[in-house]
Amino acid sequence: MTLLLSAAQSSAEIGGITGWAVDTVEALGGIGVALMIALENVFPPLPSEIILPLAGFTASLGTTYSLAGAIIWATFGSLLGAWILYGLGRWFGRERTRAIFQRLPLVKISDVDATEAWFHKHNQSTVFFGRMLPIFRSLISLPAGVIKMNMVLFTVYTALGSLVWNSVLICAGYLLGEKWNVVNQYVDILVKIVVIAVILALAVWVIIRIRARRRG
Repeated sequence: MTLLLSAAQSSAEIGGITGWAVDTVEALGGIGVALMIALENVFPPLPSEIILPLAGFTASLGTTYSLAGAIIWATFGSLLGAWILYGLGRWFGRERTRAIFQRLPLVKISDVDATEAWFHKHNQSTVFFGRMLPIFRSLISLPAGVIKMNMVLFTVYTALGSLVWNSVLICAGYLLGEKWNVVNQYVDILVKIVVIAVILALAVWVIIRIRARRRG
């Protein structure tokens, strides 16, 4: 059993998606990191909070890739995943998106117009900061594709935002060494905060819309 797998097992119970991520990074090195992060962007249940610190710990061993290499591979993977979702959003298109939202209860087409206008105005900062937020870091690529955000700008701001997120988690894993899995506990807290904020915002929006409809 390798040092990498032994350290992973000492940090957490290996199995399921996490075990697969560990095995892939161990077998493929930097390419494995890029592949896992690309898939994590398309399929969010894959845990970047496991993959990235693990990549940092692997870099600390100095046998597969360097710290800079881990960050570069991870950011490349982030771009690949983001390009896929951007392409899907662009293919799906504005008119299909509007048609779907028109059929949703409590949603007005003016809501869609306002959201679209806001994203057009703030797309650069939204993509940049969105890449650092759990849940949104993957989903943000879809509306960017739907409104046909400039591909070069999308790539630049996705790369910059991903670079920040990837660097923080990879460096944490690098510094923590065999305790790299501790990072997962803190990211889980951030995920819960984001989920609660989204649920509260959605609840407030639904209440306001129902009251407005009743008054109407």
